[in-house]
Amino acid sequence: MRIAIVNDLLMAVEILRRVVLSGPGYELAWIARDGSEAVARCSRDLPDLILMDLIMPEMDGVEATRRIMRDTPCAILIVTATVMGNADKVFDAMGAGALDVIATPVLGPQGKIRGGKELLAKIARIARLIQKPSPAPPVETGKDPAVPTGLLPPLVVIGASAGGPRAVAGLLEALPENFGPAIVVIQHVDADFGMKLVDWLRRQTSVQVRSAEEGTKPAAGVVLVAVNEHHLVLGPDLRLSYSPEPLDAVYRPSIDVFFDSAAAHWKAKGLAILLTGMGRDGARGLLHLRRAGWHTIAQDEKSSTVFGMPKAAIELGAAAEVLPLSKIPAAILKMNPLRLKDPPSRSTTKFSPRKPL
Repeated sequence: MRIAIVNDLLMAVEILRRVVLSGPGYELAWIARDGSEAVARCSRDLPDLILMDLIMPEMDGVEATRRIMRDTPCAILIVTATVMGNADKVFDAMGAGALDVIATPVLGPQGKIRGGKELLAKIARIARLIQKPSPAPPVETGKDPAVPTGLLPPLVVIGASAGGPRAVAGLLEALPENFGPAIVVIQHVDADFGMKLVDWLRRQTSVQVRSAEEGTKPAAGVVLVAVNEHHLVLGPDLRLSYSPEPLDAVYRPSIDVFFDSAAAHWKAKGLAILLTGMGRDGARGLLHLRRAGWHTIAQDEKSSTVFGMPKAAIELGAAAEVLPLSKIPAAILKMNPLRLKDPPSRSTTKFSPRKPL
């Protein structure tokens, strides 16, 4: 696996170089000192993964990520010393297509590197994600869920990864404050950023956004977001909980795991949406939900920052509809009709075409 480093600090570059070269089968592709150099390097020599700093002169990591994903898409991991102090920039970078974020390792006592193991674990997870996917396992059909009792609110489940924060924000921003369904969002993001994502979405939208806490039930008019390092699951009692299983899932939280639990236990037929993201997570779960009688939507290629997950779902036959992001809010409100808000002044729902990954 060829890995590039983009960082303007010599000490950070040296630490990252040591960590990369200590990994199994990893090699250093090149080093860039700022975002503009990284964009130019990618046009000549595209690595498998880029470790992208966030704050740099000339061009920061957000703009560099945006340009690379537009022109020469590849996997990008934000590695920055200013993680918690720059949450907005982190989600901007993820909205532009970065897969994840982690703090830059540092030198500790006796010259030992602190945070190196965590970075290697994150790189290993991404390496599994960008491998050629194996065929999806078959999903057993089973019987359709029972007829809704009328006591359950309509449920919308949403899965997203690279490009997801902006896509989710754009979708929620188009909903009125008194929208009817219950919504649960599974966004691939480091556990340290789960609550930051909730806070960030609250600032982007006017709807109720809360963290999905242990024991919470989906409620009408409330958006619940997975925030734990484990997988969010819906239990037979219709309460949410977190589980470490399956341990070998590439991403935590897994969209497939939550979608499967919703298909098994939410007896009213709901709406499932798979948004932009790299890899295949959510495709199998979306198929499971469709076979259980849910209506399923995959985001279209033109409005997706990374078309990997929606494309996988479409290829499986899991998507009953393929829609641009701008038309998905109307599909949500069909479950409990309310007028959409006027188009937002912010550009959260506007995306430039991206090449599929």
